[in-house]
Amino acid sequence: MEIRVLNYFLTVAREKTISKAAMALHLSQPTLSKQLKELEEELGVQLFIRGNRKIVITEEGNYLVNRGKEILSLIENTTSNIQSNELIIGEITVGDGETRAFEFISSHFTQLQSKFPEIKINLYSGHADDVLDKIDKGLLDFGLVIDPVEK
Repeated sequence: MEIRVLNYFLTVAREKTISKAAMALHLSQPTLSKQLKELEEELGVQLFIRGNRKIVITEEGNYLVNRGKEILSLIENTTSNIQSNELIIGEITVGDGETRAFEFISSHFTQLQSKFPEIKINLYSGHADDVLDKIDKGLLDFGLVIDPVEK
């Protein structure tokens, strides 16, 4: 099933007539009717009962309306996120040298993760020297320490 044809189907379902849907889609009625017939053949079900004035959506058609809206919404959101660079994915590993800031930091990371669920955040708590050693080895992205260190 092509996304374009799914959009045609949803437009017909919304407009309740093929002629209104064809006008909204800037298509001829025969072209739209052909696309709908091919969709029904592809799925092996009747999506509409065609009447004199309006069409009636079948049970299978209603199912496709609901799922089709979800699919188009998902496509739109995915495209929007990718184009706006809002899709942030990755992993952050943070070390804390046993400071009181650990609780404060973890609550902020929880907020960050709810806003960007594709980010995985790992928290490490240890002595300041351990945190610095892990940073040197590339095991932590950054660390917070209070004790003065010689490095």
